[in-house]
Amino acid sequence: MKLLVANRGEIAIRIMRAAAELGMPTVAVAPRDDAGSLHTGKADDVVALDGVGAAAYLDIEAIVAAARAAGCDAVHPGYGFLAENAGLARACAEAGLTFVGPRVETLELFGDKARARAAAVAADVPVVRGIDRAVSAAEAQAFFDDLGGRAMMIKAVGGGGGRGSRMVDSADDVAGAYERCRAEAEAAFGNGELYVEEFMRRARHVEVQILGDAHGAVAHLGERECSVQRHFQKIVEVAPAPGLDDAVRQAVVDAAVRFAQSVGYSNAGTFEFLVDASSQGGADEGGVRAARAFAFIETNARLQVEHTVTEEV
Repeated sequence: MKLLVANRGEIAIRIMRAAAELGMPTVAVAPRDDAGSLHTGKADDVVALDGVGAAAYLDIEAIVAAARAAGCDAVHPGYGFLAENAGLARACAEAGLTFVGPRVETLELFGDKARARAAAVAADVPVVRGIDRAVSAAEAQAFFDDLGGRAMMIKAVGGGGGRGSRMVDSADDVAGAYERCRAEAEAAFGNGELYVEEFMRRARHVEVQILGDAHGAVAHLGERECSVQRHFQKIVEVAPAPGLDDAVRQAVVDAAVRFAQSVGYSNAGTFEFLVDASSQGGADEGGVRAARAFAFIETNARLQVEHTVTEEV
């Protein structure tokens, strides 16, 4: 088995070290401006990519061609770049290469956040109130009005990392926020479609690391908490989640495993949830305890940066 690592920097080096422990030779890729980067010295071989900068690592045809030219059997995308790109997974399969990641169908499902919500419902996993498809500005306005004064999240259908997302708590702000999200999502992901869901004002952000094999078995590696954020970007991760009610903790983990099993998830993935802080002994702003203690928000169908926290525990 020979592995091409379609990435650079810290994650490429970590993959190469892991492969070396298994006695597996690795191949690095790099455009000319990365020719002297550290990851190229950690691999057994290097294939040059055309172009410069990050764009060189986004060329699916070039990545597959490099793998075939170097006699590789598999391609590991790491995180970022093409890690969640179903096109790369499909191209690898067509070239007879193993894609080290989820199946094409899984990447397509979780690459569409609205479809993922619908799949969660089908797996009996709770979601916050929302619309499980792309919506127009008028539909977003109508949904906000239906919430009766509660806040709303506008989110990119194909997005992540907080880009293309806005919280709206005033009817007068819906149209402007929708347009800003649309423009940001189009620029970041090439897809300006948006969906909406109710904003859980007192929430903790808890995610479950799962692993699935090619035979349908799914295991979990516990949960991490990433409630400390800035502009919907995670800053601090803690594992296990501190002070979380044990019944809620088990329910969240069980939901992640159940959802993963329902879609035949293989390889590494992270299932993310909002946990209602009022379910931890308080009450929401209306004085009424939430009916559901937690809700699914999205799945990262790849290895995460935060996986290192799980490795520590």
